[in-house]
Amino acid sequence: MDEIEIEYHAEESLKAVDLSKAPGHWILARMGKRVLRPGGRELTEKLVQALNITNNDDVVEFAPGLGFTAGLVLHNNPQSYIGLERDEKAVQETRQILNAPTQQVKVGDVLKNGLENESASIVYGEAMLTMQSDVQKKRIIREAIRLLKHGGRYGIHELCLKPDGIAEELKKEIQYELAQSIRVNARPLTVEEWKMLLQEAGLKVEFIHTNPMHLIKFPRMIADEGLLRTLRIAFNILSNPSALKRVLQMRGVFNRYAQHLSAIAIVAVKL
Repeated sequence: MDEIEIEYHAEESLKAVDLSKAPGHWILARMGKRVLRPGGRELTEKLVQALNITNNDDVVEFAPGLGFTAGLVLHNNPQSYIGLERDEKAVQETRQILNAPTQQVKVGDVLKNGLENESASIVYGEAMLTMQSDVQKKRIIREAIRLLKHGGRYGIHELCLKPDGIAEELKKEIQYELAQSIRVNARPLTVEEWKMLLQEAGLKVEFIHTNPMHLIKFPRMIADEGLLRTLRIAFNILSNPSALKRVLQMRGVFNRYAQHLSAIAIVAVKL
């Protein structure tokens, strides 16, 4: 698959920004990281493959971010593609990979998108539901269902907790530590909880795959970004003490709870 050359200029973007409060994914993106999904490029590719996108599909992506997955999806030449993204800077970057009038990225809220009922055959989003409350998770899933035609597919790629029977006290502890380190109110679920969330909304789960959550481990970064870009990211982080402090904090939490953190991709069908 073609490489997608999208990158923020770290030095320019970090000016006048308090890195102690910035979201973790924001910092990593400004350091040059393109693949920001918990299961890495490998799990994203498995998700796209499971969605089975063809040139007959009308695709809607929730929160495409820097457009990495959009590039993989467009490689399959869908009939149309719409990305819904709140970050105007990210929208500008992602628009650079669009190459047809039927492809667009819109600035706005996923829940206030103005798209018609049953206008898509595929809807997907990555690393989005994890950051929402239980109520908001359900609202976003309902919106995906509203957009989908019958028989359409909904895909997610999210952070998950393990095992399925994890103690509630430990679950809350991990959620708190994650929120403190990445500065986003992360609320990951177990594999069974993610599955039930989709089933209770009326979807039929057809595909589940998990991957280790090694977002900022060196071997995963090389697999996701390539050696040269990984070295460039490392140089950017080491050259910025504030960014280094935050990345080390995130890595510490990820390592501490490694046996309980994973990533999950699910594809479910609207009946």
